[in-house]
Amino acid sequence: MRPFADHWKSNRECSTVLRIRITEFGRGFCMIKVLPICIAIGIASILTACGQPNPGAESSEPPAVEKSGTSLAAAAQGARRSDENKARNIFRHPVETLEFFGIKHDMTVVEVAPGGGWYTEVIAPYLRDEGKFIAGHWDPDTYIEPLRDAVKAYQDMLAAHPEIYDKVEMAVLAYPVNMEFVPPESVDAVLTFRNIHSWTRRDVHDDMFEAMYTALKPGGILGVVEHRGNPDIQQDSKALSGYVNQDYAIAMIEKAGFVLEATSEINANPKDRKDYEIGVWALPPTLRDGDKNRAEYLAIGESDRFTLRFRKPAG
Repeated sequence: MRPFADHWKSNRECSTVLRIRITEFGRGFCMIKVLPICIAIGIASILTACGQPNPGAESSEPPAVEKSGTSLAAAAQGARRSDENKARNIFRHPVETLEFFGIKHDMTVVEVAPGGGWYTEVIAPYLRDEGKFIAGHWDPDTYIEPLRDAVKAYQDMLAAHPEIYDKVEMAVLAYPVNMEFVPPESVDAVLTFRNIHSWTRRDVHDDMFEAMYTALKPGGILGVVEHRGNPDIQQDSKALSGYVNQDYAIAMIEKAGFVLEATSEINANPKDRKDYEIGVWALPPTLRDGDKNRAEYLAIGESDRFTLRFRKPAG
């Protein structure tokens, strides 16, 4: 097996605004290193160019969240969202979570590793008019086919609704060749949902949080949600079960320089036993065991999760 570091192609040719590489993704759609999503209407010239819990911290009330033309509640129930995705609101509490993080409509916000775009569907419309949403996703040119497919699926989701996602920007965050994925100290908030276990498995968690720290303005917000492990069981350094102990995660993130500001139980689920043979993926929505114990797992619901708000020191 090749080392993880070898799984990435360098994108040095698109590391600056003056030296960008444009790639066509079909459906009249282009992606540039960091550029708003391009839809064919009105951009013929561009298409021509393309060619083809911590004892020291207590839970607190979230900062006041200002409302724009599209409220978080309206975005969470948007008609463009599938019934399946909206049904998961009861487990993921997107409105309450984003309010706890203190996301405001005029912020520049990065979602790191947005996956299929479940949270993008809520955040991007809220920020569209006065803020900026940036997706820090995989390298679309990686030779790893599942990762290429994941980025393509995300791109297709955006292209399907240009009236909502036309201003979304994408940035390649690819360890180890492209960790400065946005200009330093240029964003107000960085959010990441259920990704720490993937980074610990590859031993890149420190690098990822350092990259987020660099991206944030002084005083900026880091919002983190992750499957919460059993504190009575020593943390597996690779988090192969998908669960991460809360104190373990806090120490990891503080190591990068962040200060824990508040914790929340918004996404807690006391029904989660956390002892499944195949890990957290036994539970919905994955249900990796198929019909085995399906009724039990559906009754439990999605995993127990910690929700943490950190701050990059202002000084």
